[in-house]
Order: sequence, then C-alpha cells, then structure tokens
Amino acid sequence: MPENPVLEKGHGSGRRAMVRAVVALVIFLALAALLFYVNPSGFYPWAKAIHVIAVISWMAGMLYLPRLFVYHAEVELGSPQSETFKVMERRLLRAIINPAMIVTWVFGLWLAWDGHWFSAGWLHVKLVAVIALSALHGYFSSAVRAFDEDRNKKSSRHWRLMNEIPTLLMIVIVVMVIVKPF
Repeated sequence: MPENPVLEKGHGSGRRAMVRAVVALVIFLALAALLFYVNPSGFYPWAKAIHVIAVISWMAGMLYLPRLFVYHAEVELGSPQSETFKVMERRLLRAIINPAMIVTWVFGLWLAWDGHWFSAGWLHVKLVAVIALSALHGYFSSAVRAFDEDRNKKSSRHWRLMNEIPTLLMIVIVVMVIVKPF
C-alpha cells in the first residue's frame, strides 16, 4: 500500500491520543490515591462514584465498538471509509475502552475488598459476568487488530450479534449489584 499522508497523520495523532489517555489515567489514579491518603474513611463513596463513571465509559465503548465493526465489515477493503473506521476503532479502544476497563477493575476490586463483599454470592455472579465482559473486550481488541490489518473474516451479521452480548452482561451485572439476589 503506498504511503498516504492522511493515514500517517492518523497514526501519529492516534499515538498522541494514546499518550494523552495514559497520562490522564496516571494523573487520575494519582489524584484518587491522594484523595484516599487525605481521607481514607471517606474514600468509599468517591471510589464508588469513580467506579460507576468508569463502568459507564467502558460500556459505552463496548456497545459502540461492535457497531463500528458492523459498518466496517460492509465497506470495501482499502477504501477511505475503511481507513476511517480503522482510526475510529483504534482510538476508541486505546483512549476510552482500555483505560475505562482498567479503572473499573481497580476500583471495583477495591470496593469489594473494602466492603467485605468477597463472600457474597451476588458478587461471585457479578465477577463471572465482568470476567466474561473482559474476555469480550479482548475479543474486540483482537478484532480491531484484524480490521487494522485487513484480516477481518467476520460478517456484519456476526458483529450485530456480538453487539448484544455486552448488553446482556450489563443486565446481569446491574441486577447483581442492585438487587443482590444471592
């Protein structure tokens, strides 16, 4: 493929976006650590708020990314639309979904530890659903690489079906946390 200045610019700005996301994540975690240090007994509601914000961000990305795959699978390889989808998918994954998943896990585990929830049955079900969501995240990450290298073999119908899985897992997770049936 001949060099394309637009694509090269997209990769460079993608790297800059990734660096900004990592820097923002580090600053965010440092501020959270400072907040914990200043008032450890009052940190739980802050951690819960941070966790919920991260979950919302993670879910937004996990719902949007397979929609991008649906549209990407329907365009011609190498077309301008395909190249645009590649940039969108890569940036969504690296700048939003990956950092949001990390923050979700870090604060979720801390909340479970601090709240002494590890013996609760509802948390076990929730953790299984979150692990499944994380595995799906990994599958989507590999799909981003496959699309980026023009190796996607999955149909738009496949991606439409995959788009439903995060919703189903989210329902299980929310019911476990709010209703606590076990």
